[in-house]
Amino acid sequence: MSDSLPNRVAEAAELDAADPLAHVRERFLLPAGVIYLDGNSLGALPAAVPDALHDAVHRQWGTDLIRSWNANDWWDAPARIGDRIGALLGAAPGQVICGDSTSVQIFNTIAGALRLRPGRTVVLADPDSFPTDLYLAESIAKLLGAEVRRVPVDALAEALLVAGDTVAVIAYNHVDYRSGELRDLPGLTAAAHAAGALALWDLCHSAGALPIDLDAYDVDLAVGCGYKYLSGGPGAPAFVYVAERHIAAFAPALTGWHGHANPFGMEAGYTPAPGIERARIGTPPLLSMLALEAALDAYEGVSMVAVRAKGLALTDLFIACVADLGLETLTPTEHALRGSQVAVRHPEPHAVMAALIDRGVIGDVRPPDVLRFGFNPLYIGYADVVESVRVLGDILETGAHRDARYAIRATVT
Repeated sequence: MSDSLPNRVAEAAELDAADPLAHVRERFLLPAGVIYLDGNSLGALPAAVPDALHDAVHRQWGTDLIRSWNANDWWDAPARIGDRIGALLGAAPGQVICGDSTSVQIFNTIAGALRLRPGRTVVLADPDSFPTDLYLAESIAKLLGAEVRRVPVDALAEALLVAGDTVAVIAYNHVDYRSGELRDLPGLTAAAHAAGALALWDLCHSAGALPIDLDAYDVDLAVGCGYKYLSGGPGAPAFVYVAERHIAAFAPALTGWHGHANPFGMEAGYTPAPGIERARIGTPPLLSMLALEAALDAYEGVSMVAVRAKGLALTDLFIACVADLGLETLTPTEHALRGSQVAVRHPEPHAVMAALIDRGVIGDVRPPDVLRFGFNPLYIGYADVVESVRVLGDILETGAHRDARYAIRATVT
């Protein structure tokens, strides 16, 4: 990259100077000397979160105590935060609820989808999905007597034609967690509907990074986490979207008292709430909920179209810089097929990433040979892109990653 570096540096400077989202970086607390390219795994700390948590702990919990369920509107937090997330996803109010984990939400929505399509027992799932999605699909299938068929995304349309009226739901990741490939959500949703099936999308690697337009594309169900691009913090609550047309009949597998029509009536029998509140389960993790709510302030006044445009420009530049090094990328170059992350192949990914992290460039590794880099357009700049690849090139050129200390793998990679 050495010959092209000056040109890349100049190009990045021009792009940063013209960046309409450059000011949003100030809404995050980024450590000095670090280029953080792992926001697709854990988002950086938004500046609004520490004060919000301080208030939640010291005033709301510490002083107001249990009165905070009313005085500070803790009770309505799942719906209130859900609607804020929904606004980023193209979902009208009253269709998104926040709380519980991604795993719980996936479990509940697959069960709900099967119940919405009685007599259909097949779930089509991507064999390349994030493992949890597949584990949970198999688990709920065993409980409800259903069958999970693992069908690659490029064979899904044909599988829907062949399977006919046996398919209840397709359950796919919007962005492939390993390669960064963006799936055809509108087209595959329409294909599912043509077969009489529902479409359930895992938005963990796309929510907050690009426009999704759930309502416009008639998506039936969706889930996503709050701790990646939404930057809600480690273990931040997940969200679930249920299209308005399905809410009245939506019957999740897990029914807790918060989803009851009259939760403080303490009735022995379960009657689901009439709206999206029926997707609530038990008491949500309020401190994490309030941290996520504060984190969403970073999106105030920000257009998701602008976020997407910058995300594509950042990844375009990164892919070009990586090509200067002669490295292969797994991520599609076509914009319509790319999320906001780039996967780079290397035979020694763990050692290379450990060396990068030592030098302040933080990404992660996915087996068998992928260096994964995520680009949150709210706080990553173009100069960050060029510098991160310069560091990568130096490590590979000098063989610094072959130092013995990088042979020891960390527990979390």
